Amino acid sequence: MKEIKRIGVFTSGGDSPGMNAAIRAVVRSALYYDLEVVGITRGYEGMINGEFERMNRKSVANIIQRGGTILKTARSKAFMTPEGRAIAYHQLREAKIDGLIAIGGDGTFTGAKVFAEEFDFPILGLPGTIDNDLYGTDFTIGYDTSINTVVGAIDKIRDTAESHDRLFIVEVMGRDCGLIALRSGIGVGAESIFLPETKTDLNALMHRLEIGRKDKSSKILIVAEGEGDSGGAFEIADKIKLKFPQLDTKVSVLGHIQRGGSPTCMDRVLASRLGVAAVESLMEGRRNEMVGLIHGKVAFTSFDQAIKHHAEINKDLLKIVDILSL
Repeated sequence: MKEIKRIGVFTSGGDSPGMNAAIRAVVRSALYYDLEVVGITRGYEGMINGEFERMNRKSVANIIQRGGTILKTARSKAFMTPEGRAIAYHQLREAKIDGLIAIGGDGTFTGAKVFAEEFDFPILGLPGTIDNDLYGTDFTIGYDTSINTVVGAIDKIRDTAESHDRLFIVEVMGRDCGLIALRSGIGVGAESIFLPETKTDLNALMHRLEIGRKDKSSKILIVAEGEGDSGGAFEIADKIKLKFPQLDTKVSVLGHIQRGGSPTCMDRVLASRLGVAAVESLMEGRRNEMVGLIHGKVAFTSFDQAIKHHAEINKDLLKIVDILSL
């Protein structure tokens, strides 16, 4: 096992609040253990292009509270090819980088897994995604901030809904995973939540709206963008308008505000813990794993497991939605 003397850190895929806190933790941990650390700009694309910069304590000063990622992020079609990965490996060798810490989601870890297998290169991953859809960690970096952003936005939407006796259908992110919709929906007291993982029963929704409390001056429905049974938020709104023309029904798409903003304390602490653990584990010889947190303790999951075994929807939470929406 080659001794780790210089590590590279990069962010890839969709950005998430807390990525900067993770970069900070990696850089400062590496320096604490007398390692050199190199920031790779724009993910795998930057790796291919040799966009490397030596980092020090000042490089990560005053970033823990910032959303986004100072290292930027990008999709890389070239890295999906053997030729592109070979160029990336050559660039890493030229820069004398002995190991990598990748911050991202399933796409990032898929690339890391293939690269590590092809070149026997040490890589550890930190789960940076707002979707919370990776197996091997209770929470991903950015998820807590995202659901709090959604809750804050819907609280504001409810103010205008109350004022006008309106029904609002709010679309939140979650192309393949409905965990943002589920937890934020409970947090705002939504009447119904529609997820990619569950079958949408529009008849049940119509019945709920028909017999629902007449004294409620506002109603909130939350739809994950990946909900496909009924065509999404706008299709659901059209069907409600046909059935209940007397309801003042509006659609609000929250979009990319869910990715931005200052990370919550929970995300900053999570990113800091995992960043330190990743550096220490890379020094100890661990490789080709995601570093997560399960029941409050650092845990390691192979890239293969992390990306193939997606987190399941908690059926108890679904039951809570039905009970509390009465």
